[in-house]
Amino acid sequence: MPVWQQVYEEINNPDFVLICAAQDTGGEAAAGPIFDAANPTYIQVIDPDHIISSAFNFVNVPSAAWIDEDGRIVRIDEGTYSKVHEFGEGEQKISFGNDVYTPALKDWVAKGADSTHVQTAATVAANIRKHSVEQLQADAAFRLGNLFRSHGFSEKADTYWEMARKLNPDSINFIRQNLTLTEEGSAGETFMRVMGEYASQGKDYYRPLDIDPSDMERSDIK
Repeated sequence: MPVWQQVYEEINNPDFVLICAAQDTGGEAAAGPIFDAANPTYIQVIDPDHIISSAFNFVNVPSAAWIDEDGRIVRIDEGTYSKVHEFGEGEQKISFGNDVYTPALKDWVAKGADSTHVQTAATVAANIRKHSVEQLQADAAFRLGNLFRSHGFSEKADTYWEMARKLNPDSINFIRQNLTLTEEGSAGETFMRVMGEYASQGKDYYRPLDIDPSDMERSDIK
């Protein structure tokens, strides 16, 4: 979040609105302190039922959609990191993220519909993962589990969360949300193992960004 605050300040355009949604069933108690610590000046919302990911069928955060002044989605992406992040040292060093998404966003804010990064309506529609019947059932089970948990019925909540995971095993959102209830949290050893399994199988849990790095070099947007 601090990096996105920096990006927001660099863009410094009153017509650009940045909305950050925290998907956490813990609600304000879990996400509020993170927002408070980052002290962002852009809009923050809390989405305890993962409504946004359900609507766009995002499988993990961060993911994003660009919406123009007419309310049209002009680009949709997964893995929308503000920069390359690195943790650890030596063989334990882990890096993730990318350095092309932020320049592309700046280019769009500056050029609007003339930006080369604006996607056609057909591309946007194709990039929204189609919901299977099982995925829709998974979303319903997940929300029902959240309802039970909010009323103190943890056992029933766990039953419906497990149902959601079985119905939609590719949802990293479900896996990470479940991990928030453990001591290791959503980015601990279990999540790292899941990442490793995807890498070893040659799979991407994010759809690759269709942004050509050479476009960033030619862009006059800094």
